[in-house]
This record gives sequence, C-alpha cells and structure tokens, in this order.
Amino acid sequence: MKKTMVILSLFIIILLASNVTDDLIIPDNSIRVRVVANSNSSSDQLIKQMVKNKLEEDITNLLSEAKNINDARRIIEDNIELINISVKTALQENGYDTDYEVDFGYNLFPEKKYKGVVYKEGYYESVVVTLGKGEGNNWWCVLFPPLCLMETDESNLEEIEYKSFIKEIIDKYF
Repeated sequence: MKKTMVILSLFIIILLASNVTDDLIIPDNSIRVRVVANSNSSSDQLIKQMVKNKLEEDITNLLSEAKNINDARRIIEDNIELINISVKTALQENGYDTDYEVDFGYNLFPEKKYKGVVYKEGYYESVVVTLGKGEGNNWWCVLFPPLCLMETDESNLEEIEYKSFIKEIIDKYF
C-alpha cells in the first residue's frame, strides 16, 4: 500500500511539474527601468547600450539596501539627480551630444516577448530615460525586485548544483 501511495504521489508531482514553466513573471509590485534610443541607427543603439550599462550599475548600487518597494521608491526619488548625472556621464564619456529626459513615474511600456513570455503593453511604475527624439528601439527590465541581475554571466555555470526533487524521492524509496 505504501509503495502504491508513493508511486501515485510521484505521478501527481510529475503531472504538476510538467505544467510549471521557467518563465519570469514580473510581480505587480515592481519598478522597471527603460532606455529608449534616439533612433535605430547603429550609433544610437550603441549609446543606448552604454547608457543602459551605466544605469544598471549605478541604480543597482543605489537599490542594494532596498528591502521593499517603498524603500526602492524613496531611494529613486531621493537620487533622481544622481540618475540624471549617470545618464549625462555615460553620454559625455562616449562623446555623444544629445538631449535626454529622465522620468520616474507611471510610463507606457510596449509589449515585449522574451524567452517565450509576452509582457503586455501598459503603464508601469518606472524610471524611463529617453535619448534625443526617443524614436529608436528600447531596452527595459525590472529594477525592483532586482530581476535585471537574474541574467548572470553563464560562464560560471559549473558552480551551480542542480537537484531534482523527484529523483530524490525515487532514490529515497526505491
């Protein structure tokens, strides 16, 4: 009887696990960041990437102590001038002379498909940096919780240990 229950339980777990995906779901209570390029020219897209890299580093450092979304909001609001300086520095360091705008509030995000998941268009709490005319492709991710950092360098994969819950149960009882 015990063996039948274990097999039945494993079958149910396998069925449930087959319906689980590795999709990244953005929490409703989050703050995003978006950088919109001036245009789709290669130079404008390159500068967007450089601004994105600088912002990602600087804002991540600012938010490292945020324990909840209210902390994150306060930190961003208190440091909006530092975020402006971060953008200005990235532009100046790369010899790029264009106007830009930094906005923290509820901003429109276009639909995005990423790793098979469609993120709906809508207004989301966010820091949006618009470079020049803002007519180019954009980049965005989630600042808080810090999902931007979840895409780590895959060169360190040998340090990750993967375990299978189902295999552990099978090994334990069989």
